[in-house]
Amino acid sequence: MNQNEFVQLTTPFKDKVFRLAKRLLTSTEEAEDATQEVLVKLWSKNGSLHGFNSVEAFAMTLTKNYCLDQLKSKRAGNLKIVHTNFTDREPSVDKKVEDSDSLNWVERIINQLPEQQRLLIQMRDIEQYEFAEIAKITEMNETAIRVALSRARKTIRESMTKTHNYGIR
Repeated sequence: MNQNEFVQLTTPFKDKVFRLAKRLLTSTEEAEDATQEVLVKLWSKNGSLHGFNSVEAFAMTLTKNYCLDQLKSKRAGNLKIVHTNFTDREPSVDKKVEDSDSLNWVERIINQLPEQQRLLIQMRDIEQYEFAEIAKITEMNETAIRVALSRARKTIRESMTKTHNYGIR
């Protein structure tokens, strides 16, 4: 496989790799490094990439594992999950402030979720992966994924309800 073929193969999912890395590592620079590492690993497997059913799923698995290794090696607690890729249709200023506040609360709640639940929320609710793809990447069965997602969403929902009903926690 030449360089052009490799670029054509990886371009459709390169941004997803970056977003997953950014979700797990927070830092844009670290996410860029992680993306580059994953692409280098894919390039090193050059000839054997066609043997995979889904190069994208393999790349996401590499990304997840690389990022989790990075987190384990740092564990300094200064890394957090940030979600900034959303768009608005120019709502009113008060709606923007309210939405921003809600997003910040959701971000804080997601930050408090166990690592596995954060990863699943990112992959399913943000990246829109199918359960079968998530199962391949995380090496979990689909039932366990559904249960973990349900628990994570319930935690987020309950925390947001408390925040909106009773004010700041």
